[in-house]
Amino acid sequence: MANIDDELLADAEENAREVEFIKNQLSFELKEKFSDEDYYYMLDKILDYYYNSGVLDQEPDKEGFVDIDLDKVAEYVCQKAKEDNHGEFDPQDVFFVVQADMDFEEQSISE
Repeated sequence: MANIDDELLADAEENAREVEFIKNQLSFELKEKFSDEDYYYMLDKILDYYYNSGVLDQEPDKEGFVDIDLDKVAEYVCQKAKEDNHGEFDPQDVFFVVQADMDFEEQSISE
């Protein structure tokens, strides 16, 4: 059984891989708009949205998928960033981060 330090280290490594994956999916101009801290913040808020919006409680369709409105996720991230005084993000820019995050998650599931 792994101890808490091992689990935290594994989570941190997974988050770092995810941020690098996302940055590799974005255009140069877009990737330069955000710091690594911004990416980690956005990942945290994306997870918050999934857990608090009820989207994870939806019944999957016949193919086993749940419909997630990425625009709503991006808007949520932008709203929370403003509320938390983390900065003001453009929802159109954040949309591409949310989309890349979804791609990362789908890739991780299929591995």
